[in-house]
Amino acid sequence: MHTPTLAPLKAAMGPSAPLLFFFFLSWTGPLQGQQHHLVEYMERRLAALEERLAQCQDQSSRHAAELRDFKNKMLPLLEVAEKEREALRTEADTISGRVDRLEREVDYLETQNPALPCVELDEKVTGGPGVKGKGRRNEKYDMVTDCGYTISQVRSMKILKRFGGPSGLWTKDPLGPAEKIYVLDGTQNDTAFVFPRLRDFTLAMAARKASRIRVPFPWVGTGQLVYGGFLYYARRPPGGPGGDGELENTLQLIKFHLANRTVVDSSVFPAEKLIPPYRLTVDTYIDLAADEEGLWAVYATQDDDRHLCLAKLDPQTLDTEQQWDTPCPRENAEAAFVICGTLYVVYNTRPASRARIQCSFDASGALAPERAALSYFPRRYGAHASLRYNPRERQLYAWDDGYQIVYKLEMRKKEEEV
Repeated sequence: MHTPTLAPLKAAMGPSAPLLFFFFLSWTGPLQGQQHHLVEYMERRLAALEERLAQCQDQSSRHAAELRDFKNKMLPLLEVAEKEREALRTEADTISGRVDRLEREVDYLETQNPALPCVELDEKVTGGPGVKGKGRRNEKYDMVTDCGYTISQVRSMKILKRFGGPSGLWTKDPLGPAEKIYVLDGTQNDTAFVFPRLRDFTLAMAARKASRIRVPFPWVGTGQLVYGGFLYYARRPPGGPGGDGELENTLQLIKFHLANRTVVDSSVFPAEKLIPPYRLTVDTYIDLAADEEGLWAVYATQDDDRHLCLAKLDPQTLDTEQQWDTPCPRENAEAAFVICGTLYVVYNTRPASRARIQCSFDASGALAPERAALSYFPRRYGAHASLRYNPRERQLYAWDDGYQIVYKLEMRKKEEEV
């Protein structure tokens, strides 16, 4: 069988053909065995792969069937959810429309029937019980500037961010760099944050952009003020309000140089038996304010625990120049500020609702209380822990439950009709 095939090969190889033929036969035998084993191995692997592919196909078919069943179950639920969402959206739109109409009606009623001024005819401005102190009392204030403006309305607000706790103060220095922001968090603290500009304060990680200034004595309340490069604040001396020492119910005013970080002056506030001036902000005993005329202090004493008192301070020496007993009640008061020598007291309710300016007192006598515009703040149902007026910008910087807010004011001349 092989002879016809190998005969020409033997003839070509010559005398050595038998030896080479024997070598060829001995070499091809093991090769054929290896090929046979390789073919068997590949057949086994292919069979295993086919089995695994069949298992994958079965699993895929089973998963596809489960997904179809899940889809068939979810489609009716999604349709129901979509119908409920549309119904809720329609209901929300209806409620929103009703709320808008109600707010427009409230605004109209407020313009037609403004809040009654808190003026008691039997106790105008003078003649009420007073406190012991330096300086003139209940005399008309002589303006040192030509400022003759009063608030027409609180026009708008802008909520910048939320920083710190529910009570605190943030402000600018009306006589210092226009961009710097000062933040004093808490009612008993000793570290103030200073931001180089407003944009740095609004960043998410604002505290990293701020420098920290530590004062030697912790402040009390939210009545602090930054004015002319100094931090003015009230300190509770040993035996101060809440204590039992000889300085019970007194507070010490501190004048702190922000650049040098030193106390340059201090003075015990010349009023005895101090109590919180605002019934809704009980941690504050003296509320400092600045306007076009300079430095002021709002306070109250036990001698007349129903009304607020106002004092004009000398920013250089902290001396009290003049004092007034105002007709503005302490009840439901939460904050106050001064513009052009006129005290504006902000009232609220407990629980907090919409704040309103309901009482004003002009120390110069140029603005009668009944001619003052008594306006509401824009709708934000919170409580002001502090309000700071910036005469350079004619804006209010407010701290409302940890939110920092800017209110823009619309002004008019005091002699203009309301």
